[in-house]
Amino acid sequence: MELNNRITLNVGGVRHETYKSTLKKIPATRLSRLTQSLVNYDPILNEYFFDRHPGVFAQVLNYYRTGKLHYPNDVCGPLFEEELEFWGLDSNQVRLRGGVFDYREVEPCCWSTYSTYRDTKATLAILDSLDVNRMKLHDQDVARLFGYEENYTRGKLTKWQRVKPKIWALIDVPYSSIPAKCVACLSIIFICLSVLSFCLKTNRSSRSGIEIDTGNYKQRREVFYYLEHVCNAWFTLEIIIRCLVSPSLKQLATSPVNMIDMAATISFYTELFMTKSSVYLEVLSVVRVLRLFKLTNHSPGLRILIHTFKASAKELGLLVFFLVLGIVVFASLIFYAERLQENPENDFDSIPKGLWWALVTMTTVGYGDMTPKTFPGMFIGGLCALAGVLTIAVPVPVIVSNFSMFYSHSQARNKLPKERRKILPAEVPRRSQRIKILNSYVERSGQLLVRTSPVRSMIVAASMSRSADVNVDTIDQCINSTVDASTMQETNAESMVEEEKINDDNDMK
Repeated sequence: MELNNRITLNVGGVRHETYKSTLKKIPATRLSRLTQSLVNYDPILNEYFFDRHPGVFAQVLNYYRTGKLHYPNDVCGPLFEEELEFWGLDSNQVRLRGGVFDYREVEPCCWSTYSTYRDTKATLAILDSLDVNRMKLHDQDVARLFGYEENYTRGKLTKWQRVKPKIWALIDVPYSSIPAKCVACLSIIFICLSVLSFCLKTNRSSRSGIEIDTGNYKQRREVFYYLEHVCNAWFTLEIIIRCLVSPSLKQLATSPVNMIDMAATISFYTELFMTKSSVYLEVLSVVRVLRLFKLTNHSPGLRILIHTFKASAKELGLLVFFLVLGIVVFASLIFYAERLQENPENDFDSIPKGLWWALVTMTTVGYGDMTPKTFPGMFIGGLCALAGVLTIAVPVPVIVSNFSMFYSHSQARNKLPKERRKILPAEVPRRSQRIKILNSYVERSGQLLVRTSPVRSMIVAASMSRSADVNVDTIDQCINSTVDASTMQETNAESMVEEEKINDDNDMK
């Protein structure tokens, strides 16, 4: 009986032997429905041949045997997920989250290896998004971005629809053309001149020449006056053009860099048209210095640095939490420690003043404006400095590691040809994603609308990811017609029942 129950599987030239009962442990998978009528069966050798990765299959077969899935170290993540999908494990026993393989289904001993792949994949995806701004978009992609795809395919684009993307690329896509690079360089020059002018006019040696007090009015030096006006005229022109040609005004208005640019420009015109001087208005003009963040649109290196801080947000948040905790604790301790002994020169007459001292001490700055005078206070000060060093030093390696990961991948991508830099191409949707695509055609009435040949392809692709076959007649009825979704499910269920009966008959024989 055991001999009749044995089955031989030849995967990539490596033979594996197991029992049919073992393969039946996980139903509705490719291996659970093996029959001698399949094209993979070799009657001479009495084995099933699959031209797949043998190393991954060894882990898949062990998953049938033990119920524990281990991640092989010699394969990359996409290959592992693709093999799981082929053997039918992605939508059955291995859990998906949002259509993506959940690494928590892997055994804990393999979490570190698989999570490293996921981190690398996320890093490459971010670098891909950074590369988009450096690549010249095709006309069809631009039309899709602006919502002109239908008019583009019909060849009915208006003159404004043809000119608008070109102006947008000239302003917002610095690497799309040589004129766009020139505009980007000109914008960088104006940003630097604006910040330089803002800083120089506050210099004490030139302040008397910059402004002459005449009551509540100011008369600025003509050099800074005209330079500031020219720079802000350029920034105003940029904002107006962006508002006219932007593909999405909502995205433009919610962009942090554009918000800073608009706030800085508004502060300039507010100061220009208000004749009375105001300290609060001068403080508001500090927003103009923040225009330096616009350089992130022209420097991929700065954007990588920003993404590094985003990737380290949890560690930075933990750092701030422990700093605040330590500051409050040591400020309270130093306040009461200095009161234990007679101290006429006590600098810590309140806990709020101790907060400033604790902050300066924990960050190892040490201004020296406030110092403990008693032995208990000195002891608390030493503990505060030591705690600050340990608190700051712990998350720093994580941040450095994230930056090194971004930087190393970026340098490696720069050495590749441009056509190969898309390391993570658009993958073929997995079965769960294909089902979502099909479900998008389901209306509230519960009917599946199939009207185009691409939809037929998706149905066939979705059916091929399962072992059960979708009836071809049912698919043909879907074309240019409306079929109830439940009819499709019933037909597939009948096919699965028939196939299970065939398998049981073969096992009995």
